[in-house]
Amino acid sequence: LFNVLNLPLWVEIVLVVILFDLAIWAQHVASHHIPLLWSIHKVHHADQDLDAASGIRFHPFEFVFSIVYKLLLVALLGPAAFAVLIFELILSVSPLFNHANLKLPLSVDRVVRRVFVTPDMHRVHHSEIMTETNANYGFFLSTWDYIFGTYKAQPSDGHDHMTIGLDDTQDKHPERLSSSLLLPFK
Repeated sequence: LFNVLNLPLWVEIVLVVILFDLAIWAQHVASHHIPLLWSIHKVHHADQDLDAASGIRFHPFEFVFSIVYKLLLVALLGPAAFAVLIFELILSVSPLFNHANLKLPLSVDRVVRRVFVTPDMHRVHHSEIMTETNANYGFFLSTWDYIFGTYKAQPSDGHDHMTIGLDDTQDKHPERLSSSLLLPFK
């Protein structure tokens, strides 16, 4: 597609970031609603302490699935390598930010989350309450959650009193590598 359009590089970069962000958002939604994918993705949600390290905590199978998915996107869309590199940099850094245990001033968070995912916005997604876990799927652009009706402003118990993680892993040890690797098979 991009080879046929012959757009200026900066336009292609913007379009690649937007289209790939939507594709990753859709992959994330699928990872919550397709049982096989959820069994793998729940490793990411089993963590009971949300911090920047949670942004890189994924089962190796999910990592492989994501690589294959993105390679198919590249094959279908044919974007410039530099545009893909920019997207991958965003994809690598954004989860570290939006999983960080930091709190932006409320007035700043309110403005930023209209376009970008903030830590408070994404923290709702890690609630043990499944209706909250199945909200705020975005990782960089927050627009998809607004457009597709999956946005939830705040957790029902408030940020200070919400329980992070999955109900069925609260008394186990999801921080252990062996527990994380075996969780999809339990």
